[in-house]
Amino acid sequence: MSTLDNFTQTLQNNAPIPQLKQALTNLHDKLKQDFDPSRPAGPVLREKSLFIDQLLSACWRHFLQNQAHQHCLIATGGYGRNELFLHSDIDICILLDDETNEPPSQQLQEQLSAFSNFLWDIGLKPGLSIRNLNESIEQSRADQTILTNLMEIRLLSGNENLFEKLRSQLFTKDIWSSEQFFHAKLEEQEQRHEKFHGTAYNLEPNIKEGPGGLRDLHIIAWVFKHHYKSETLKELIKYGFMPESEYQDLIQARNKLWRLRFALHKLTNRCEDRLLFDHQRDLAIQFGFTTEDQGPDVESFMQFYFNTAAQIQRINEILLQLFDERFIEANNQQSSIPITKNFSSVNGYLEVSHENVFNDQPLTLLEIFLLLQQSPAFKGIRATTIRLIRKSLHLIDDAFRSNPKANQLFMEILRQPKSITKQLRAMNRYGILAAYLPAFANIVSRMQYDLFHIYTVDAHTLFVIRNLRRFSLEKHNHELPFCNTIFLLINRPDVLYITALFHDIAKGMGGNHSVLGEGIAIEFCKQHKISEHYTKLIAWLVRNHLLMSQTAQKKDLSDPAVIHDFALKVGSTEHLNYLYLLTVADIRATNPNIWNSWKDTLLKELYTATHTALHRGLHNPIRRSERLISNKKESSIELLNLGITQPTIDRCWQSLISDDYLLRYSPEEIAWHTIAIAGCTEDELPLVLLRPQNQRGSAEIFIYTKNQPTIFASCAATLDALNLTILDARINTSEENYAINSFQILEQSGEPITDLFREARICTTLREKLINTDQKPATSDRKKSRQARHFPIKTRVSFLDDPLKKHTILELITTDRAGILAIVGRAFIEKNIQLHNAKITTIGSRVEDMFYITDERANPITDSDRLSSLRNRLMELLKE
Repeated sequence: MSTLDNFTQTLQNNAPIPQLKQALTNLHDKLKQDFDPSRPAGPVLREKSLFIDQLLSACWRHFLQNQAHQHCLIATGGYGRNELFLHSDIDICILLDDETNEPPSQQLQEQLSAFSNFLWDIGLKPGLSIRNLNESIEQSRADQTILTNLMEIRLLSGNENLFEKLRSQLFTKDIWSSEQFFHAKLEEQEQRHEKFHGTAYNLEPNIKEGPGGLRDLHIIAWVFKHHYKSETLKELIKYGFMPESEYQDLIQARNKLWRLRFALHKLTNRCEDRLLFDHQRDLAIQFGFTTEDQGPDVESFMQFYFNTAAQIQRINEILLQLFDERFIEANNQQSSIPITKNFSSVNGYLEVSHENVFNDQPLTLLEIFLLLQQSPAFKGIRATTIRLIRKSLHLIDDAFRSNPKANQLFMEILRQPKSITKQLRAMNRYGILAAYLPAFANIVSRMQYDLFHIYTVDAHTLFVIRNLRRFSLEKHNHELPFCNTIFLLINRPDVLYITALFHDIAKGMGGNHSVLGEGIAIEFCKQHKISEHYTKLIAWLVRNHLLMSQTAQKKDLSDPAVIHDFALKVGSTEHLNYLYLLTVADIRATNPNIWNSWKDTLLKELYTATHTALHRGLHNPIRRSERLISNKKESSIELLNLGITQPTIDRCWQSLISDDYLLRYSPEEIAWHTIAIAGCTEDELPLVLLRPQNQRGSAEIFIYTKNQPTIFASCAATLDALNLTILDARINTSEENYAINSFQILEQSGEPITDLFREARICTTLREKLINTDQKPATSDRKKSRQARHFPIKTRVSFLDDPLKKHTILELITTDRAGILAIVGRAFIEKNIQLHNAKITTIGSRVEDMFYITDERANPITDSDRLSSLRNRLMELLKE
């Protein structure tokens, strides 16, 4: 008995649903067992499609009875292509034989409803549409996505004549011309790619929708099928779009993605198309990527995927260009216009004059990208020439790399006023960068296993260069105007681009990538005849590219000694300008969501203070006494201008002013605090105020109250429970034992606080917690992120010397989670430790916090046993 007959018989039973559910379960179990990650997945996809064909046909006939042959049951989309993965949706169309456009009869509606409900009941997920012939044509004319879905139809059961009418009418030119359809699919692809930041090299890529994913192959098939009415991609060879060898590359790449997608569905037991961190380890082992000790080699596995995606992107680019040229621009004359001896223009694309150009003159492998920069009117490189470039990469050997003319061409590319990022990306896509810079080959498709960087190293590097280029363009001036201003002070922009190329080039080599990268950069500079001065500058920038971000985020910028020490390391305004621009571009290229106004302001503050220090001269640093006198004077003047009397100022400052306080706050902040305290009586304490936007781009909470040891821990726990991120905490205690604390905060999303009701709730909640000190501390419902579980950071507690000998500096490195600051505050209370300042830094899932602490007498802690006890207690609490 056939499968169809079996299903037909089952449907006659009293309780068919459990039996059909079990049949589907048995099918999935068999497919899982039959699937081998090392072998093509096509057979299992077709097996499931055939099974579903039989099941749906039986159900169709059962529920529609004598009307089953009048109408059509049609498979569409991926199901129509016989590409059913374990948890794919079942896309079907019911085509009604009704040219009158009248609604279906009551009986037919009931039959169709019963049919659809039954499919859901047995565990299928039908994507169901019901149309008549006229509706199908009109809706296809109005929406190319409907046309696309109907282009891949298979008749499952029903009226063959009606089905053929639909097929024949779908491909008429009056619905969508080849040109209209092509441009619609091209725009659709561009919009889809933009959702993934235009790169396939995301650390958790989507293997269906992302650049270089299965959808890029579908675009090729749809465009080709719409014009040629072809049934298979193999007809690309017949029509001269690709050679047999390239077709085999395409099929192999598609099969790899099919295997990956089937394995993902099997592993997750759902329709999952993202290569999440949660699955990468298991999939690496399944696909045979293991280390010597048989552990998962995730990096090699992901390089396997990224290389496949890159190959699909190249094929997609070549074929779509050829389609455009063949049947979109066919009416235009495609004469070849000579540009140089070696290159011509065909339909706006640059092409070699003859197929031996690269063999005869290998330097043209670089020259072609320079020509594209110098002639922006070109659309790009012609597809046939892209293929020649790929075939000619072996010509870029040691002799080529050491050729002064090649070196000169490469430097000219970096020195052009336009299209640097675009051409470097093309050079990376076609393999030129990795061939010319062997060290760059080391970072192509290399993952960075942290939550700070969301791109591979090569993609990140090219994003850094893009960001630097934007600093030079007026059209991007609105994004970071300060950076555009500083860029005007740069004598050699190419020095920045070279630094960006090499700043992470040694990642994955073992050891300190900044130090190793410095050596690689020096060799490049020598080979490319860069002057000694700029060679030293590039080497210094590569070695110290993290210096400014670490200083800004981890040290107290209000301390003149910190600024002087940083200025000593930088040494000149030239170094400062280059380092500042590189730092901003680097941070913004790691993750589009990580940059915020707080980081922007911190880096500006460090730049400005360092520029002032360098201008004064490193032999004449700003002294603490100068800063104290200046801040006090400026604060007093501002308060008097605001109408605050001198006696009121003096009265408030008796309980407010200390040397530490004057150093940590700006005159504007001191004035704000003074006015608040002046208008507050003892009965109104604790005083809790919030400014939604201060000079540092964050919200500032100011707390003034009688001092209690629990204040910091209580505030930290409360702010965490309110889903706020603490960026900075300043803890002061006056001689009269008043706590003068401030917290710089943002929403956990990194956005500023903009809602007035939100501001009021924050202040009210904090004040209640400070009044009711016996209340149980608030707890956050924030859970450790799914991604952070895959990047555990070993907890480390270290004690560092304070150059000013005023505090002991505690450095905490651990994995980010809810309530860390509250835990630290609890440990300080238990160990009778006073906190004076806190610098909070979270990089991805990595916490790097600095706490400036003393003993109960405000002296640095020198007792090693006491420090050891504090470290042990922190480690215990962070394990809970």
